[in-house]
Amino acid sequence: MKTKLTPRFWTALILFSLIGQVAWVVENMYLNVFIYKMFHASAGNISAMVAASAVAATVTTVFVGAWSDRIGRRRIFMCLGYILWGLSVGCFALLRLDLISAVIPATASAAAVGVTLTILLDCVMTFFGSSANDAAYNAWLTDNTDSTNRGAAEGINSMMPLVAILVVFGSFMAFDLDQSKSWSIIFAIIGGVVFLVGITGFFLVDDRATRPTETGYWENVSYGFRKTTIRENRELYRSFLLFILFNISIQIFMPYLILYYEVALGMENYVLVMAPAIILAAGVTAVWGRIYDSKGFSFAVKIALLWLVLGFVVLFLFRNTALVFLGSLLMMCGYLSGMAVFGARIRDYTPEGKAGMLQGIRIFSQVLIPGVIGPFIGKTVLQHADVIINNDGTTSFIPNANIFLAALVPAALVLLWILFRKTK
Repeated sequence: MKTKLTPRFWTALILFSLIGQVAWVVENMYLNVFIYKMFHASAGNISAMVAASAVAATVTTVFVGAWSDRIGRRRIFMCLGYILWGLSVGCFALLRLDLISAVIPATASAAAVGVTLTILLDCVMTFFGSSANDAAYNAWLTDNTDSTNRGAAEGINSMMPLVAILVVFGSFMAFDLDQSKSWSIIFAIIGGVVFLVGITGFFLVDDRATRPTETGYWENVSYGFRKTTIRENRELYRSFLLFILFNISIQIFMPYLILYYEVALGMENYVLVMAPAIILAAGVTAVWGRIYDSKGFSFAVKIALLWLVLGFVVLFLFRNTALVFLGSLLMMCGYLSGMAVFGARIRDYTPEGKAGMLQGIRIFSQVLIPGVIGPFIGKTVLQHADVIINNDGTTSFIPNANIFLAALVPAALVLLWILFRKTK
């Protein structure tokens, strides 16, 4: 019998997932645009920021996830984490060239200082966001679902990044992103919304599904890294390895995606072009979790990977707006459906009572390793990219379609592995 999930659960899932993903979209997609437009960051700067954030996210999730298991509480980490996360997002409103120039020595470069401060503040924001979302929220979601409903819940959870992109794209259309004033308003609004969700969560999130562990804190921290844990959960760790390759593929192109649309393709109306693709892909992702529940991992992941690979091929080969839309739709369907399928499989194989302890390993496979390797590959691919000269005489790189060709390789490897294992 399928376990029925309560309206209170669905409300908490949608609220924390959506607003958390809005904050992550701002960080993962628009913070790159912010540092590029405001401080003329290079591809190396963007790669360093993504890598530093990935390290911060992983370390935080390992320690906070184990802590939440030890005390048997998710709500305090989720709610207080979102409150502090919102405050840290709001602090980005203070990163403006005029304010930086007023306080640094005359010999220093305000733009260089701006790049450094952005990377440091991104790590601080990631600490609070990963505590609240990566460690606590994801463990809470595992605690409150089972094998009869996990695909459906993960389908909704995994569609939220696309819904968040749509929300952010639509909201940002009202702002001129070349103006620092616009960014200050954006960060203040996003930070305020995240802050309010944290307060709301104290009245909404239920902790009853969680029980304190009997093992010590440091034993919980080391649990996911032990050989005995790996031997006892071979299928879980095999899924983690495939998830690493999948996310490396995503991280090769994702930090440069908006810059590619806007700068390389000259799509000033890219929001209007991408919005229908996002809506369609979000709907597919919501359904795909249920496909996982009914058809299983092998079928669901093969189709998702096929969409992703085809999307990369179309985006690499074509510049026409209609075909860019088609490629983006396929890519987004494959990306989010793949996230839903891998997410549900990892939760299914997570040992009961160990959800918090293993969130760090999940972040290793989803964020740290891909967040270091993927942007580095993207930076290397763009090493000889064309440049443009800015109004102040500085130069900025122009992302090209080679990032999609590079992203195709790890995605194709995962697809081939799935096909080979099934045949074998």
